[in-house]
Amino acid sequence: MTTLLKEHVKLMSAFSACGEIIGRKKLQKMIYIAKKISFPFQEKFQFHFYGPYSEELTLRVEELCNMGFVHEEKEKKGGYYQYRYTVTKEGMDFLKLYEEEIPKLKECVLHMNEQSARFLELVSTVLYFDHLSEEEVKEKIFTLKKKQNYTEEEIEKAYQYIEELKGIAKPQ
Repeated sequence: MTTLLKEHVKLMSAFSACGEIIGRKKLQKMIYIAKKISFPFQEKFQFHFYGPYSEELTLRVEELCNMGFVHEEKEKKGGYYQYRYTVTKEGMDFLKLYEEEIPKLKECVLHMNEQSARFLELVSTVLYFDHLSEEEVKEKIFTLKKKQNYTEEEIEKAYQYIEELKGIAKPQ
C-alpha cells in the first residue's frame, strides 16, 4: 500500500472509531490534537482563523469522499451548513483489508468526539502554542480568540484535558 493511502487509512480509522464526526472544524481539531499527543498523523497544520488548520487534511477527506469510502452529509443549521462524516460500507470493507492497529487511537478520538468544537478549538490552540509558558499561552488566547470569550477556568480545563488525553494515549 502506498504511503499516501496509509494516511487515508489512518484518517478512516478515526472516522470508524467515532461512528460519525459532526463538523469540519471538530474534525480538524481532533486530528491536530491526536497528532500533537503522539499519534502518527502526517498532515501539516498552520494557525488559522479557528486555530490549527490543515489544507492537506481537507483534501484527504475530499479524496475519501470521492473514492466513496467516507460519506459527507451537508445539513443546513440555522444560518450555516454543518457537515457530518461517516465511513461507508465500501470504506469499512477497505479498512478491513488495510487497517493497521493504532493503539489507543480509538479511545482518544471517541473521547474528543464527545467534546464541543469550541472546547477542542481551545485545546488545539493551547497545544499549538505549547512551546510558550502558560501565561504567554493565555495571552495569545485572550488576544487571538477574543470573540470566543474563553475564561481562565476554560483554559485550565484545556490543560487538564490535554493531560487526560496523554494518559489515555500512553502505552500500557
